[in-house]
Amino acid sequence: MKFKKTYKFAFTVSLALAIFSFLTIMILSYLFYTQINLFFSISFSLLIFLFSFLLVQYRVERFIYRRVKKIYDEVSLLDIDDLKKRSITSDMETLSKEVKKFAEDKRLEIEMLQIREEYRREFLGNVSHELKTPLFTVQGYLLTLIDGAINDKTIRDKYLNRANKGVDRLINIVKDLDMISKLESGNLNPKFETFNIVGLVQNVFDLLEIKAKKRAIILTFDKKYDAPILVKGDIERIEQILINLIENSIKYGKQSGNTVVNVKNYSQTQFIIKVTDDGEGIEEQHLSRLFERFYRVDQSRSREQGGSGLGLSIVKHIIEAHNQQVFVESQQGKGATFSFTLEKIN
Repeated sequence: MKFKKTYKFAFTVSLALAIFSFLTIMILSYLFYTQINLFFSISFSLLIFLFSFLLVQYRVERFIYRRVKKIYDEVSLLDIDDLKKRSITSDMETLSKEVKKFAEDKRLEIEMLQIREEYRREFLGNVSHELKTPLFTVQGYLLTLIDGAINDKTIRDKYLNRANKGVDRLINIVKDLDMISKLESGNLNPKFETFNIVGLVQNVFDLLEIKAKKRAIILTFDKKYDAPILVKGDIERIEQILINLIENSIKYGKQSGNTVVNVKNYSQTQFIIKVTDDGEGIEEQHLSRLFERFYRVDQSRSREQGGSGLGLSIVKHIIEAHNQQVFVESQQGKGATFSFTLEKIN
């Protein structure tokens, strides 16, 4: 007969006591030449067994429950209700394994909470820092106008334009924060469709042509693509990625330089799209952190160029939402190449 493991200890002890009591009765009857009814001996032994089983099982369960409850009470994150929902085993090895597993799970949970708390503090600090600069700038211009500069038409127009640029930057930061929040929460699911990546890149070139001309930067492909290259993805999000990467290449590329885009085979099922500039490049120590929120290689220069500091982080999240990969390669003084993969349409 198989018993539940929970009752194994109590059964073993009770059986041993019953056998011991039966043998004791039989030995005593033999030594003192007393004839004892066999039925009585067996009945008495069974009674001992039942009584011992109930007593041992109750006492062991109470003992273990109190010990484990004490452990629960000493750890604030644990809930005693979790213990009540489970049957309590009297097998100490099983109990030990369960407690160790429970403790390991809670340790991992605490570590995750600590990581999230650290991220929350860093994120709030970064957001407040990014918002503070344009807010104070706008406030400074408005206060100057209020103090009397509004009567000077030249100063008024100049300060209002600068204040407007500060407001634009605030709007961009808020939009990017909203975007990255939706991406991380999974509320911005990509709408997959087939499109020509070469045509999309050319559209972005046309869109950013004026910005590129201001720094005399030529936007070009690495070669002439006569045939369309079809890929699968969310065309609006991929356009957002291209705008972000090409705009960065204009901001940080060399004056009178080039931004080159090429599309190549990456695997049997993927193309890789590369955006290369000939700017100052990025030191190796920064490469692993480029896609973090608000991370800037050159704090002062980055803020002069504008932007929210969230662009590359958004790029990474969009690419990951497509189940694709994003890369960066750079050497100091030799420019940088940002690339990402997209699914082929054969």
